[in-house]
Amino acid sequence: MSTAVTHYLDVPGASIYYEVRGSGPLLALIAAPMGGSGFAALADLMASQYTVVTYDPRGSEHSTVADRTEITTHELLAEDVHRVLKSVSDEPVAILGSSGGAVTGLALVTAYPGQVSVLIAHEPPLVTMLTNAPEELAKVEEIYHTYLRAGSDAAMREFLLSIGVLGEEGSRQLAAMPEPDPVPAPAVPQSDNDFFYANQIRATTGYRPDLKALSEASAKIVVGVGATSAGQLAHRGGLALAEHLGLTPTEFPGDHGGFASEAPAFAERLRQVLAD
Repeated sequence: MSTAVTHYLDVPGASIYYEVRGSGPLLALIAAPMGGSGFAALADLMASQYTVVTYDPRGSEHSTVADRTEITTHELLAEDVHRVLKSVSDEPVAILGSSGGAVTGLALVTAYPGQVSVLIAHEPPLVTMLTNAPEELAKVEEIYHTYLRAGSDAAMREFLLSIGVLGEEGSRQLAAMPEPDPVPAPAVPQSDNDFFYANQIRATTGYRPDLKALSEASAKIVVGVGATSAGQLAHRGGLALAEHLGLTPTEFPGDHGGFASEAPAFAERLRQVLAD
């Protein structure tokens, strides 16, 4: 296991926590709202060949934010990532962005195309690109209003049922469980879950990629999907992005969280893609 060197970087409106481990070409692993801890196993595996950077998005885990009521757009998150990466190196960076981190990666390539050598956008939840976008966006609004009315536990229940990551049996079991007692959302979000539902879920699902800018960028874009997540919302988002960019999706081991649950196999596939 490699030793991670920890850092904090002050950026406008926030203090961003990030870690650097390993040696070799620079590789950033980013997600949202998940922090860098979710990549711990993958980061250790990749650190034998790469200098691996992980970070906590503003408002998550170790990263703080001055205004916890501010809407967290992916343009804002991309600006944070830009500053973190610039503090580590001036060279173009390879990035694996998963889930909301894939959306952040797309925003980063759009704003700073020269900073990224390759972006692997793994299962981006690009709801606006789906054929049933109005229906899915309406579900997101329902989740948001459930959060306001009944709190983050109730919103999490609806969210998990909506995106399909539990599978049919898991979804049936969750749906059969009693609903959490309603606890209205606080005026100022405190927990990481509160922060996500209050400030980020609608910005993530409402993001519209600049397909022209992405097509013209010098950065290579690879769209990743999970081998066992077919039919789930983020998998469908990845397929839609690949289709609009004229790309063939690249399959990675596991499901939406395959980077953690199937870390060794995921790392091997990631090495293959980066070697290409």
